[in-house]
Amino acid sequence: MKLKNILLFAVLPVAMVSSMQAAETAPPVKKPNIVFIYADDWGWGDLSCHGSEWLETPHIDRLAAEGTDFQAFNVLSPVCSPSRVSALTGRYPSRYGINSVFGGKRLKEMPAWLDGRAPTIPRFLKTVGYTTGHFGKWHMGSSGPTMAEYGIDESAVYGGPGPGVAKDGNEIADLSVQFIEDHKDVPFYLNVWLHESHLDHTPSKESLALWREKETDEKKQVYGAVITDGDNKVGMVLDALDRAGIADNTIVVFSSDNGPERPGTAKGKEGAWRDYYSIGETGGRRGAKRSLYEGGVGVPFIVRWPGVTPAGAENLTTPISSVDLLPTFCAVAGVVPPESAELDGENMIEALRGKEIERTKPLFWLFKDKGGEIEEPHWWASLAVRDGDWKLLCSFDGKRAELYNLKESYEQDKPMDKASENPEITARLTKMATEWYATLPMEADPTTRPTKEQKAENAKKAPKTEKKNKKQKKAKGESEE
Repeated sequence: MKLKNILLFAVLPVAMVSSMQAAETAPPVKKPNIVFIYADDWGWGDLSCHGSEWLETPHIDRLAAEGTDFQAFNVLSPVCSPSRVSALTGRYPSRYGINSVFGGKRLKEMPAWLDGRAPTIPRFLKTVGYTTGHFGKWHMGSSGPTMAEYGIDESAVYGGPGPGVAKDGNEIADLSVQFIEDHKDVPFYLNVWLHESHLDHTPSKESLALWREKETDEKKQVYGAVITDGDNKVGMVLDALDRAGIADNTIVVFSSDNGPERPGTAKGKEGAWRDYYSIGETGGRRGAKRSLYEGGVGVPFIVRWPGVTPAGAENLTTPISSVDLLPTFCAVAGVVPPESAELDGENMIEALRGKEIERTKPLFWLFKDKGGEIEEPHWWASLAVRDGDWKLLCSFDGKRAELYNLKESYEQDKPMDKASENPEITARLTKMATEWYATLPMEADPTTRPTKEQKAENAKKAPKTEKKNKKQKKAKGESEE
């Protein structure tokens, strides 16, 4: 008995030591990669998986089939620049005085660029070893801080500090694919910010030929081809992840910066079609781009996280917003943002894991454009707030207000306005919206505007073609929204 005990005692420590050595030499678990595909003016209804009767988006449909479609998602502005600021910083764009688009008829209180001190997703993720990239649209200021100062290692952009990238063609997707191939062995964060379906419409010859065979309607030919091009670029990214063998450890998000452009009368020319062809759909939601109704701020938000986010699921109720992306992506990467970041968003990682959760903070919207003129019927509201299932839209002074229960419907047609039926809720939310507005800066931080000397120097450096384009746009009253 004594011999057996001695032998047993001698064997156990060796086994334990071997196990410990194996654990120490095993490669560490790689943090998930994150790919954020952000489309431009892509309506909620511009997806075949959202019920479009004519548009075809097989690659985005695949993403939805392999992930979760969050149908209560909102961006925090109905136009480009502030929407992108909220997605990048986790803060309301109005904190920086960014209440409309950069360029064009810029508001006097607007800065010239996003403050370089703002919190950003790439900067926080870099602290835990992520390599970061951004390819495509920027539109948060083309002067001021460099992309590196925002925390981005590799970039090629338009509407931002160089190096540049073409809006049309496949260059944005090609560079994104190259980034994936180059960094497949390390954790990375990648923004793929597409041009589709923004003006000018520049569909590829291949997609246009395809749609000319499918449709006789000229508007559908152009817009359908644009959507096909955008969907194909999503497919290029998904295929690159598959080839690299990292799809199972990569979160892919597809969304849009605001609702679809309103159709207009300007046809443009072949290869640069204008708003006559902008027939994007909101899926029945009221309003469109520049509107604080759901058609303007309710956009696609599809998340694929293999083994974590439920596949083929639809989340109809969780009110996730673009301002939540920074805290959520930080949670994925194991980063705790400092309190000094003063984030407005919430960590929604549990929603990505398939759990039903409730917000602990309300959501606020502010939109100023062209002096805040009133347009009926969908573009009059300047402020909005969501608290629970209730969303209120109102004027700056709060004298006009409409109230909707989003749990009942996203359409928000006039007969569904419940303000008169719920005076206490209407008064409470109006007070919340107007008091929030009173806390916001009325002037831009002077450090986010160029000095006279810098303006003169920039004017000298600008290529002649750029100066000519700006002059033409100004004459037409156009902007890069």
